[in-house]
Amino acid sequence: MTSPSAAPAKPQAPAPADQPAARFAPSTPGHDAGLLLLRLVLGLTMAAHGSQKLFGWFGGGGVSGTGQFFTASGYPAGEAMAVLAGLTETLGGLGLAAGLLTPLAGAAVVGTLINAIAVHGAGSFFAPQGIEYELLLTAGAAALALTGPGRYAADRFLPVLRGHRLSHGALALTLGVVLGAVLLLVRS
Repeated sequence: MTSPSAAPAKPQAPAPADQPAARFAPSTPGHDAGLLLLRLVLGLTMAAHGSQKLFGWFGGGGVSGTGQFFTASGYPAGEAMAVLAGLTETLGGLGLAAGLLTPLAGAAVVGTLINAIAVHGAGSFFAPQGIEYELLLTAGAAALALTGPGRYAADRFLPVLRGHRLSHGALALTLGVVLGAVLLLVRS
């Protein structure tokens, strides 16, 4: 009688290229739960920031107060910029939290935070004058756009995003960075 560990292992034949297992690395429950946690915390944080701008919730300035800040920061049409930033943060954040259109939601957050970092300035890295908080949110949103939302997400019900592709995330991030840079160019 031989022990089970002494038995030679049978080599596994690779899955055909047309089967999902061959195209996508399998995710584990821990991986998916981690992505869910990251999406919820980052997405709801961004949605709360957006609601400060749009509605004045959580001690925010609302459209009027935020618009004055945008005007003082050199953006034309401060109130319109406040609405744009508020909608981008709120919808992008909610999209991340739900795992809905994750590459675009992450790119929206990245584009907005590029402007936040530029306005805040890079006088130092650490708070209260630094950019560490904004940079952490930017990196988290970019990571979600590139990795996808995991299994516990609304994207699983969208055929084009069911099997997240790196190219979707990279293209969305490129769009977010370009649009964020364009908004910086209109700033005086």
